[in-house]
Amino acid sequence: MKKDKPFLLITAGEPSGIGPEVTVKALQDLRVRAACHAVLVGEPISLIEAGYTPQLGALLPIQSPRRRPAARKPSAWGGEISFTALETACELAAQTHTPLVTAPISKQSWAKAGIAFTGHTEFLRKYYGKEALMMFTDGALRCALVSEHFAIKDLPRMITKERIVHTGKAFAQALEKLGIAKPHIAVSALNPHGGDNGRFGEEEKRIISPAVRTLQACRINAQGPYPADSLWQAHCRGRFDGILCMYHDQALLGLKLGALKPVVHITAGLEFLRVSPTHGTAFDIAGKDQADPSSMTEAILFAAQRCPKNRLL
Repeated sequence: MKKDKPFLLITAGEPSGIGPEVTVKALQDLRVRAACHAVLVGEPISLIEAGYTPQLGALLPIQSPRRRPAARKPSAWGGEISFTALETACELAAQTHTPLVTAPISKQSWAKAGIAFTGHTEFLRKYYGKEALMMFTDGALRCALVSEHFAIKDLPRMITKERIVHTGKAFAQALEKLGIAKPHIAVSALNPHGGDNGRFGEEEKRIISPAVRTLQACRINAQGPYPADSLWQAHCRGRFDGILCMYHDQALLGLKLGALKPVVHITAGLEFLRVSPTHGTAFDIAGKDQADPSSMTEAILFAAQRCPKNRLL
């Protein structure tokens, strides 16, 4: 085995979804094989059915005493396996500072298995006691979230000055780690037309603008708030290094429409690098050899290119 490539930990995600398939397809890509040594953590039968062989990487098998469901749908079996795989991989990643790439999990399966977390980022935040930042990039476009998986009706109470300042600082640090010196960050408004001077909401005046001034006082090159629609146009034209968005769809809609390459999700602020594709479990096409592995492939290549050589095994 060559020693000139880094090791990566890769969880196969929900075993009844497309996680095993996109993981195996990504590892079959010659670019991935040349970039890293893969260590998979997942349910072995679903990976073998997807085409896994030991030549693609080492496997840490995760199994459950529950019965595997006949149909490809959310289940306690799938939730228990994907969560145990994540816990196992995180322990190894924390001990060895090895990057972690995670295939998609099913939030419904986690709920059926009695797991309280709503996703990877929430688990990582609780597990490590750190305010991990959810951010996304296709290489040229970059955005981060002030709030994550919350209902729209809850946004007004989630958008606080303190939260914006914290995520703004974390975003600036993450962009610097990506090689951008003194990143220029644009902060999005919450309301249409940036609130239109209070006509459509007061959050811009009362919360977001003061937060931007605080970031500037901390020597962070932040500007805003800007209306989200025009902001994405400006970012696509190269005016800013990254956008700090107030909520999930405000970030992902613009990014997925403007991205020229597959988008990668990054959890910043941890002791190790964690990245993932930006799609879900796609139960409807699971097991049909129809899943597109490009986002998973890009996530693995992103992690491999940004980590030092390590000795996991």
